[in-house]
Amino acid sequence: MDQKKIGLFLKELRNEKGLTQEQLAEYFNISNRSVSRWENGYNMPDLSLLVELSYFYDVDMSEIINGERKSKMMNDERTQLISDYAENEKEVLLKRMRIINIIGTIAMAIAFVMMLIKEDYTLPVFDYVMGLFYGIAFGALLTSVLYTSGILASFRKYKQRKKYMKLIAGICIVICIIFLIAAIFASF
Repeated sequence: MDQKKIGLFLKELRNEKGLTQEQLAEYFNISNRSVSRWENGYNMPDLSLLVELSYFYDVDMSEIINGERKSKMMNDERTQLISDYAENEKEVLLKRMRIINIIGTIAMAIAFVMMLIKEDYTLPVFDYVMGLFYGIAFGALLTSVLYTSGILASFRKYKQRKKYMKLIAGICIVICIIFLIAAIFASF
């Protein structure tokens, strides 16, 4: 899968429709930067957005994945291309999940060790830091649950997904603050 070739094809399709990057981004409720990254071959659209783009441009998904128009492409080849694209998207998601889980596990381990040695340190800052690590661990756990349950993926379907993402980030920040406040009160 040649991302540069796909990007050039997406740019060609957009130009055929007579649209600017801004207009296309507004139509799909994404950032201009996302469209630019696709067309420069730095990034690829999500599979769900790829389906929408194929309908919008009136081309087959396999043509977008190939980066060129092919009128007589074999069905098996189309299926394989779409399968490879979905597998690539899955790998990216799993990589993100691993990073989030590693961060959460490390934060939880640090907080647990701090809890075990807490009696040796009477500084209130120690409790704040421990609460912060518990908050980070909880935020990572919450993010993992939202990813694996498919809730975050369903937000992509909504036009106002940015609001939902900001809401989730805000909830995670509030939870971290609550853990810090609890640690402050626990230190007295």
